[in-house]
Amino acid sequence: MLKKCLFAPFVYLLFTFIFQPSYVAAQDLQSEQLIKIETSKGTMVIKLYNETPAHRDNMIKLIKEGFYKDQLFHRVIKDFMIQGGDPHSVGAEKGQRLGIGGPGYTVPAEFNETLIHKKGALAAARQGDAANPEKASSGSQFYLVQGRVLKPEELDILSQRGAASFTEESTEIYTSLGGTPHLDGSYTVFGEVIEGLEIIDIIASMPCDAYNRPLEDVIYSISLIK
Repeated sequence: MLKKCLFAPFVYLLFTFIFQPSYVAAQDLQSEQLIKIETSKGTMVIKLYNETPAHRDNMIKLIKEGFYKDQLFHRVIKDFMIQGGDPHSVGAEKGQRLGIGGPGYTVPAEFNETLIHKKGALAAARQGDAANPEKASSGSQFYLVQGRVLKPEELDILSQRGAASFTEESTEIYTSLGGTPHLDGSYTVFGEVIEGLEIIDIIASMPCDAYNRPLEDVIYSISLIK
C-alpha cells in the first residue's frame, strides 16, 4: 500500500497546448513518445519512457481510444502527488467518491532502478500489496509526483531501513528537485513532465475534501504529440 496511500480502496491520476516544433525535435532525437495533458489549470508535456514499454504502449492505446478525455484529478495530496485516470470521474457529481474505475485489466510491473520518483515523474497507481503482491499497475490510473526536497540525512535513514537505495545522481535529484523516494521499487515510473512542471504545484495546492478530491474540479484531457 502506498505509504500516504495511493490506494483507497483501489485508487489511482490533464487540456490545449500550443504545439512547439522543439518538442518534435526532442522526440526525434530521443525516440520517445510525447503526450500533452491539458488541464483547467494549465498544460503539461510528458515524455513516456521506452524502458517501460508495456506502460508506454498501454498509455498510447488509451489515449488513441479517447479514454483520457474530460476526466478529473480525483485525488490530490500536497507535497505528495496528484492522481487521475478513473473513467468514473467524467461528469462526476460534487462529493462523489472516486478512485475505483479502470479499463478492466492491470499492467505487469516494470521496475527500473534508474527511473525514480522525482518531482514530475509519471507513475502508475495500483492496489495495495495484500491484494496485489506482484505490484501490477492499474490499467489506467496514474499519478504525477510533487513530493518535496529531502535532506541527505533523510535519504540515509531510508537507506538504513532498506526502503530505498540511492546513487550519487538520485541523491542529487532528491536533495535539489525533490520527490517521493520511498515509492521507488514499489510503483512503476514510466514517464516524466518536461514542460509545465509548475502545474503540478498549482493543482497540489488546491483545497480538498476529506477524501482528497479537490473542491474545485480539475478537468483534464490527454493527447499524443505526433
